[in-house]
Amino acid sequence: MVELIRGLSAETVRANLERVGAEIERAGRGPSEVEILAAAKYVADQDLEALAAAGIELVGENRAQDLARRAEAYRGRFTWDFIGTLQSRKVRAVLPHVRYIHSVASDSALRQLERYGDEGTQVLVEVNVAGEEGKAGVPPEELGSFLERCPVRVVGLMTMPPLATDPEHSRPYFAALRRLAENHGLRHLSMGTSQDYLVALQEGATIVRLGMTLYAPRAS
Repeated sequence: MVELIRGLSAETVRANLERVGAEIERAGRGPSEVEILAAAKYVADQDLEALAAAGIELVGENRAQDLARRAEAYRGRFTWDFIGTLQSRKVRAVLPHVRYIHSVASDSALRQLERYGDEGTQVLVEVNVAGEEGKAGVPPEELGSFLERCPVRVVGLMTMPPLATDPEHSRPYFAALRRLAENHGLRHLSMGTSQDYLVALQEGATIVRLGMTLYAPRAS
């Protein structure tokens, strides 16, 4: 079990946030084009305050029960997105707290969105670009029909490429997701984590989901 991150320094997070912002600009992207999402799955509740003090505005949560509790505790401090695997039975609990759900990928989730969503509900569809066995995500060849069945507004796509030590190995999957989004007229690309976000930026990411890149002190 991964231990929670405790004792976060707002100064460290702020410095890392500024560094990532500079990297976004060096990639030829403006701050209005790319959102930095702080993945909070392993951040202790009390350390969310450090994120707010550092200037973090967008936070992603993986678990529905944690999302509801934290969103209530920090009401008005953050914008929340849901970035974890979406269980259809959790859709109703997640919707009141989030701007976007990043991980819609099943017909059972679509049925729950039809039941509990409204005209303001916005989601991203998760795509299994690499075709990995047992991994969540809509197959690329089925994306068009899935989008047609979605009862709420789809604003973009999300993917998690296969695990790799070299960020360059993620590039073809990010590029493929970009092409899919372009083909379907979708704006947002949620792709890139601490390991490979620089490649994701180069391939058009509009939301990068960062954890330790924001939280860990930089070596001097």
